[in-house]
Formats: sequence, structure tokens, C-alpha cells
Amino acid sequence: MTFKLKKSLLATAVAVAVMMPAINANAGGTITFGDDKYVSVGFGMRGSFTSAEDGAANGSSRSNDFSLDSARIYLSGSLNKYIKGMLNTEKSIAGEGFQAIDANVQIAITPDIAIWAGRFLSPSDRANLAGPYYSLGGGYWSGIASRYGFNGGYIGRDDGVAIVGNALDGKLGYSFGAFEGNRAFQIAPNAGLVAPVRGSDGLMYAGRLQYDFWDAEPGYYGTGNYLGTKDILAIGIAGRTQNNGAVSATAQGKYSSYSVDFLMEKKDIGPGAVSLEAAYYDYDTDGVFLSEEGKAYSAASGYIFNDSVGWGKFQPFVRYQKFNPRTDIDTRKYDLGVAYIIDGYSAQVSGFFSDTKVTGASSNNAVTVAMQFQF
Repeated sequence: MTFKLKKSLLATAVAVAVMMPAINANAGGTITFGDDKYVSVGFGMRGSFTSAEDGAANGSSRSNDFSLDSARIYLSGSLNKYIKGMLNTEKSIAGEGFQAIDANVQIAITPDIAIWAGRFLSPSDRANLAGPYYSLGGGYWSGIASRYGFNGGYIGRDDGVAIVGNALDGKLGYSFGAFEGNRAFQIAPNAGLVAPVRGSDGLMYAGRLQYDFWDAEPGYYGTGNYLGTKDILAIGIAGRTQNNGAVSATAQGKYSSYSVDFLMEKKDIGPGAVSLEAAYYDYDTDGVFLSEEGKAYSAASGYIFNDSVGWGKFQPFVRYQKFNPRTDIDTRKYDLGVAYIIDGYSAQVSGFFSDTKVTGASSNNAVTVAMQFQF
């Protein structure tokens, strides 16, 4: 539903939006105030049940746990056709309540170039930009290969400013910015972890370039899979660096990382669409954190069927991750599962088997059933 309201009723309109029933938050959670003026509201959640080998307190029995993995409130608005903003929250990892993960303004310089300022995902790999709600099979990639939370703030977010743009009919995407950086322990600052030290207080510089050979992917925040709706052939490169960005209690050094990611999706391959993705990462902490310094790899494949079965479509998938740090204690993880796509990324249920192997330890497997809904 859309209301035409005078500007003087803004406070009342926002209050009404927050109290809207969940069923209306996605399709009808927008209140307009005139040309190019609006406020939108929505929310999302991901929950799961996991049975993990040797995960119980006694160390030898399987654990059986329900978990609210994510709960978010989405707010966005437009002041005019040049100035827009967003405020997104996530349930606190360290305790009760919510924390702002996105709080930024986007100022359009031209239709294809904008300045982003505030808190948001800094330029990085596709997996980090897609996040837990827009990846193949749903959920984070466990931080094994894509490790940008280490030097990127709260679940990959950071405070800073960036230029974000598209060219060549949206097929070339680019983003470059300067950020606070050095937030290795920002995810759970109250959970007994060491607070970050700023060192020389230099900024972190980050950038990404991506080219789409087939269908274009305009915009900044990306998606990890298009669920059979596009033909995609894309290559992206990303990098970030910060002098004295790796700081421990006894040493400090330069932090730098770069990655290359690839995504191909093709419709009408047999009775559905196939997707293939891969990424390579290189992390360097100047010898300060050997456990976070090394090379990482990831690869995945999915196939979504065109025909619906009941409410949705089935998408079997497989993925692999590996991180090889300088400690030579490798971590490998395999996932094999199937997602049931009810309404794109707004309604999904998935189930998958995982096997994780760490050098010097026995492998552990887990069975997970997850759901996600966005309104």
C-alpha cells in the first residue's frame, strides 16, 4: 500500500511503517511523500537446526541445536532523486539487542556514479557482498575462504566512504574507498576478546573491479546466485591494504589481501539452469597473525530446476572451501545439499551435509536444516 502524505507527517508515517504487519512489509512497506521521497521498511530472519558430530558437551556425542542465525530490520529512504540512505540492523552476536550493520547515505553524482558514506560493506569479494541471505544454498561460507570479517568491521562492514559506479551499460562495476579498518575483534567486542589497537591510525583502502560478459549486474551489493533468472559470466578482482592494519599486543604490521572470483550461470541447460563459481584469496598480515595469513580457495556448483514442485523449485548444490595459513594448519570444508526455493531469496528452506577437516584433528560432520524469510 502507498500513502500520499505531507512532509509534516513524516514522524507519524515512519511509526506506522514500523508497526505494519509482517505480511505487508515487503510488498507494501513503502510510504511516499511526493516525487522521489519515500521510506521503506522490512525484516528478515535465518534459523537452523544442526546435528554435529562430537559437538555435545561430553566431546563424544552429537550435538542437537536450534539457532537463530540472523535477524535483521531493513530501513531505507529517499530524500530526492540524488540522495538516498539505508539503515539495517542485525541481532547482536555478543549479547541482547540489535546492532547497526548498515547506516549510510548514497549521493548520486550521475545516474551511474554515487558516493557512499557511513557504515556499509567495503569493496571485497562476491561472497562477502552477497552475505548470508543471497548465497548459493543460503548462509555464510563459514569464514573459511572469505575472511573479510577479520579486517572489515562487524560482519564485513566498516565505516568510511567510497565511490561506486557502473559503466558500459552496467557490465563494468567498480568501487574504491577509504575505511577505518583494523577491526579484527569488532564482531564480539564484549565477548572477552582483545580490543583492537589502532597503531599509527592509518586508513584502510579497498577496491573492486568486475566485468560481466553476458547479462549485466548493475548496483553495488551483489548476489551469489541468480536462481536461474539470468545468464551470468562474470570475473571480479578485489583488494585492500592498511599500514599497521595488523596489530597485536606485541607487534604490528601491514595488512593486505586480494581475491579473484568467478561466476557463471546459464539458463536452459536441460530442465533447468546450472551455476559454477570459484574464488581465490591471498591474505597477508606482515607476519603478525600467522593464523590469518595465507591462501584460500572456494568453489561451488548448483542446478535449479525450471518446474515447480508444490510451492517451489529444487536446487541441489555442492561447495568446497579451503584455507591454508602459514601455520600449516589447513581447514577444509565440504557441503552437499539441496535448497527449496519458494520465493527467490525471500523464502527458502535448505538441508545439507557438511564435513570439516582441520590438520592434525579428525574430521567432523554435521547435518543442517535451515530456513530464511524476508518480508
